[in-house]
Amino acid sequence: MRKRILKAFRAVLLLTLLTILSCLVWGFFIEPNRLIVHQDTIQIENWPAELSGLRIALIGDIHTDNRFIDEKKLKKIVELTNAQNPDLVVLLGDYIQGGRDNAAHRVEPEITAAQLKNLKAPLGVYAILGNHDWWYNGEKVRRAFESEGIPILEDEARELSRNGKSFWLVGLADLWTRPQHVQQTLAKAPSGSTVIALTHNPDLFPDLPQSVPLLLAAHTHGGQVNLPLIGTPVVPSRFGSKYTAGHVYENGHHLYVTTGIGTSIMRVRFRVAPEIVILTINGEQSNR
Repeated sequence: MRKRILKAFRAVLLLTLLTILSCLVWGFFIEPNRLIVHQDTIQIENWPAELSGLRIALIGDIHTDNRFIDEKKLKKIVELTNAQNPDLVVLLGDYIQGGRDNAAHRVEPEITAAQLKNLKAPLGVYAILGNHDWWYNGEKVRRAFESEGIPILEDEARELSRNGKSFWLVGLADLWTRPQHVQQTLAKAPSGSTVIALTHNPDLFPDLPQSVPLLLAAHTHGGQVNLPLIGTPVVPSRFGSKYTAGHVYENGHHLYVTTGIGTSIMRVRFRVAPEIVILTINGEQSNR
């Protein structure tokens, strides 16, 4: 009996060690190198019929460096996104890996912008900046992108049109690193117009008026690690896991957060695959 118990214990211990090893290999070497297309659809009440079916590609937190998210990976991001034929592409910040002290592995924003300029969409490609971009040099990142024809919407609004119906894309400055002018920026869109807001950090969502039906964000990386039965232990948000990833409906309007592509602090992803989101927006006439 004792020998059988000891043998069973050794088998369980070996299985446990193999499971832990497999998870570590997956989290540190396999999943961070993946890239999936995440198709999702949301319905927004009183959304204009002309804009129903609008498909937006969300790309966030690329964190380009010379080890993992290099030029080859940037080309893959562009090719995979273009293959989805989105109506609009939004780049949601953090193109830089780390700040000024990451010189050994940093890829300059000019290189990233030179690849991302190849993104194609009928309504255009628009970008905002994130905290890592500003920790490095936000103005330099902006110049690099705009020199390649990618507008940076830093507290700016742009009017777009689909099927003869106009709507406004409003970029809001990063919450952690920049002064906040949310109301003043939203006022650049005419009263009563349809607005899609962009920001890097989803913690801005509670401060957004209900007149903005949709906010698109990144920043959280989906927590990078999602443990069974535990969830996401580390999320860079003052709201914990509330705005970690995906669709949130709250206070009469919508938030969508992409888990992004790169990593920060530690190169690990577990059950949070790097993603390009293709978000389809449909109208909903019934009351919630």
